[in-house]
Amino acid sequence: MKASLVSLIALLTTTAISLPTQAENLSHINQLLNTRNCNNCDLISAGLIHANLAGAQLRGANLINANLSQANLTGADLSGANLAGASLYGANLTGANLTGANLTGVDLRNAYLTNTRLEGVDLNTAYLDGVKGIAPEVATPEQFHRWAVREADRGNYTGAIAHYHRAIAIEREFAPAYLGLGVVYYQTDHQEKAKTNVEIAANLFTKQENELGKATSEEFLQAMELRSQMEADMEKRKRGAGNFGRFLGGIGSLLLQLML
Repeated sequence: MKASLVSLIALLTTTAISLPTQAENLSHINQLLNTRNCNNCDLISAGLIHANLAGAQLRGANLINANLSQANLTGADLSGANLAGASLYGANLTGANLTGANLTGVDLRNAYLTNTRLEGVDLNTAYLDGVKGIAPEVATPEQFHRWAVREADRGNYTGAIAHYHRAIAIEREFAPAYLGLGVVYYQTDHQEKAKTNVEIAANLFTKQENELGKATSEEFLQAMELRSQMEADMEKRKRGAGNFGRFLGGIGSLLLQLML
């Protein structure tokens, strides 16, 4: 009996403690949805999928682990907000202000970031695959290079090319980006573009005394040349086979002419 009484008291105490917190969170969520004005609100783990929060005021809001997937946040003010671990998958953040926001581990895959303010944010741990409209100045060439590699691995070659070009826009002599472009163009059967970019990479790696990059680029160029030669030889064989086939097709009439 005593044990049951202790358990009951513990349960009631836990419930009493947790209820105000839950009510406060629901109150803030309702405030946000009804007024779009919720600066410094407690929105931890809030479920806001597909929410229309265009122009919402969320300065300093606590959005840790919140689910804002495919939400409309165009023009929203999220400056100083804590978005650690939050999902903004496919969210529209066009023109939004994320200055000074905590984006640790945030999921921004397929999000729209055109004209989004990202001053003072760290995107090193953010997930940015398929992100659209991100400005070159928000990341380093190395970061764009890593994102490009991820996109290429997923088969999103258009996205990979865009990231490589962003890296080059920041640093004109960023050799890894040219090599990456060469690989992507080669995978998409743009042989001349592939060769041009790999040659640029080889020259830059040589200039920068990067032996591994130089050797990799030169080996790639040799492999492309070898494949080109093999394809040319195969084409010759095909043409030879075609000529021989036409010869065989006409040999009957030739034999008849010889008989005459």
